[in-house]
Amino acid sequence: MTAVPARLSAVSAAACALVLGAALPSSAINSYNAAPAPERTEVGALVATWDNDDDPATPDRVDWVCSGTMIDADTFLTAAHCTTDWPANVKFYVSLDQDVQAGLDAAAAEHPGDPAAVAAAVAVAGVAHTHPDYPGPAADDHDISVIELPAARVGARWTFTPAALPKAGALDALGPRGLQNTPFSVAGYGTQEALRGPGGHTHPGGGVRMKAPVTFNALNDAWVRLGMTAPQGNGGACYGDSGGPNFATVDGERTLVATTITGDGPCYATNVSYRLDTPGARAFLSPFAKLP
Repeated sequence: MTAVPARLSAVSAAACALVLGAALPSSAINSYNAAPAPERTEVGALVATWDNDDDPATPDRVDWVCSGTMIDADTFLTAAHCTTDWPANVKFYVSLDQDVQAGLDAAAAEHPGDPAAVAAAVAVAGVAHTHPDYPGPAADDHDISVIELPAARVGARWTFTPAALPKAGALDALGPRGLQNTPFSVAGYGTQEALRGPGGHTHPGGGVRMKAPVTFNALNDAWVRLGMTAPQGNGGACYGDSGGPNFATVDGERTLVATTITGDGPCYATNVSYRLDTPGARAFLSPFAKLP
């Protein structure tokens, strides 16, 4: 995968989280077989302000950094690697705008030198709760986090229906054949697949909510692996899509079954996603949202 831009040098790049394009054409998710997702109003972008100079009293950076999903009126689900390894004064916000990058650009022009005002112009501030056991072992690294938000402020700003969470063991219950026949899709604000150039791989775009189809590849205890190869009609996730939703149609209902965590470097082949139907994920989520 690509290197972290200088504006994010203080932030961990673990598991493909935080590679964002500046002043690049707006797009998100892999560009092949992808489409805008204005109807997925429950899918949002995680925005952060933080300090990266010698004056920690005030933030001097602002950007969108990951994707995620509203799972009830005041809870935004994302990845733990999106909410860790930040400077101590980081503040998190959530935006459900379709084009977050355009909003940030406009707000930056209106509020030059004021990252907090820029963030408030496009997003609502919240409090992060990261899984206490993150990072864990590779078999289950507990890469899950939520942002608690003021429901009244979110509801006054955006209209959305929270994503449906899966029942316990929902993916196991489908079995191999059922999983192969299940429609999956991903959504998020991330960049496009790698472009090859004289300087190596670059990942253009980002900051606009997009969606793409993916297909089942493999199921592990904590992970579902989804194919995103173009010849099979798939799209897929890339940098900045971390924490974003992986939907599956289960019992006729669009269900948020996993969150994007990592994948192959060029963003061509596989999306590795953290399951939400496991005992560990459900135990973490139960204090924050009602589970089926």
